[in-house]
This record gives sequence, structure tokens and C-alpha cells, in this order.
Amino acid sequence: MPADFAPINLTNHFLIAMPGLSDELFGRSVVFMCEHSERGALGLVINKPSDILLPQLFEKVELPLQRDDLSALPVFQGGPVQTERGFVLHDAIEAGEGESVYASTMSIPGGLEMTTSRDVLEAMASGAGPRRVFVTLGYASWGQGQLESEITENSWLTVEADPALIFDVPVTERYDRAMALLGLQSWMLSPDAGHA
Repeated sequence: MPADFAPINLTNHFLIAMPGLSDELFGRSVVFMCEHSERGALGLVINKPSDILLPQLFEKVELPLQRDDLSALPVFQGGPVQTERGFVLHDAIEAGEGESVYASTMSIPGGLEMTTSRDVLEAMASGAGPRRVFVTLGYASWGQGQLESEITENSWLTVEADPALIFDVPVTERYDRAMALLGLQSWMLSPDAGHA
């Protein structure tokens, strides 16, 4: 990277696809950034549900889902990497001495955690586990400098994440609500907008 390039850290931010981004997965997508460093970035697309509901995923991993509050939740397409692997984004759960309750958990500044181990699913299957969960198959990743380059090319807008958008806002409204966090509406940025 050039010496005059100020490093940015987009951990706990949303990436919002610019309206002109026409990629099948990333078009009109909102990505929650779990990690961003000089080595690269990792995030989960939060507004692209798959056709699989959470109870079906639990059946596939041979666990019963004992929580009615999760029975209608879709499993999301988190990104194009490791699409056979589950990722659970959830509220932080206090353990002891700054450790997570679950194995293979990444603590994200801002109060969320992302867990990839089966023990979080086992807790949910038994009726326990984190209260708010968001489950994906796969994730999105960028190599060193790749995300910064895409932002420079105006592929993405960025804004600090609001967990309510992930857990409480209907899927069909997430893109527009993420834009609204910036005070924008997608038509304002449309590449097809007319000129006076």
C-alpha cells in the first residue's frame, strides 16, 4: 500500500452495495463486517435468504430444534466462500475471563460474536443458546487491499453497523434501511438517474 494510504478498519460496519453493482450475490446486498485488518476482510451478507429454514438445517446436522422462536427463520447465503459451512452471528454471551461460551468464536467489537462450531447449534437445539441469532451458509472475504480497492472504485458504501438491522428488520427492508443509516435512498445513487 502507498505510504499516504490511511488504513481503515470496517469491523462492525455494514458494506452496502452501490445500486450499479449487478453481481448476483452482491447486488443490493448488505454485508456485516466481522473482521477487517491489513490482511483482508470477512463478512456475512445479511439480506440474501436461502430457501432453507433453520429447522431444515438442524435436521441436516441431526439435531432437533427446540426453540419455537427460531422455527420460521431462514438460513442466509452469507457469501460465496465455504457455502457448506454454517456461521452463527449472535449476541455476545458472557463466559469467564473474556472467553466465549462457545468454541471457534470470534468476538466482534460492538457486542456481537460469530461462531462456527457445532456447540452453539447444540445449545440452540436444547432450547438454550443465544437469544438473537442469524445463521448463514458461507461467508464473504476479501484479500489484502481488495476491499479498499472496491470501495475506491465506488462498489460499496460503508456505515457503522446497527445490530437491530440484522435481527429485527424484515429482510426485504434491510437494504433500504441500511441506506437510510447514511441518510440516503438508493434512487439517489442510481446510475440510470436522469439529468436536468
